[in-house]
Amino acid sequence: MEPSNVVKNFSCGDADLDDFILHRASVFQKHLHSVSYACVDVSSPGKVLAYCSLANDKVAITDFKDKTEFNHFRKKRGVPNEKRLKSYPAVKLCRLGVASDAKGQRLGTTLLNIIKSMFVIENKTGCRFLTVDAYLDAVSFYEKNGFRFMNAEDNDPHTRLMYYDLMDIVT
Repeated sequence: MEPSNVVKNFSCGDADLDDFILHRASVFQKHLHSVSYACVDVSSPGKVLAYCSLANDKVAITDFKDKTEFNHFRKKRGVPNEKRLKSYPAVKLCRLGVASDAKGQRLGTTLLNIIKSMFVIENKTGCRFLTVDAYLDAVSFYEKNGFRFMNAEDNDPHTRLMYYDLMDIVT
């Protein structure tokens, strides 16, 4: 997986994901809003099998309905009292797409595992959580990969805010 500047051909079956990697990812990268990584087929130069885009994020008290719910979250995640902050560093998985003709090869799970290891093994900035606004039809995929719902009262009709605690790998 390498940073990618331009992808010329990609289709995962979702118009928004396709449009982002084909037309907007390079602009986001140029303006330092996110970085996109492409998984390419070594036997077919230029063929993108999957991609993801990452940006800085945080898990904050405002992600929860109230301070009590946030404190319950911190306690459940084992955050020591002396480390109780109003927000915790995270990386947002902005986009993740697998080419239609590459589905079923576990590339999405492989990309998630690579991202997780990037922030545990070579964590250069301090990062406790991965977050994602998962499309409703992708929620089960993220759950299978260890993501949990940020809060039970998230009623967005298109996405659900989910997180992965990187301490789950460390401990």
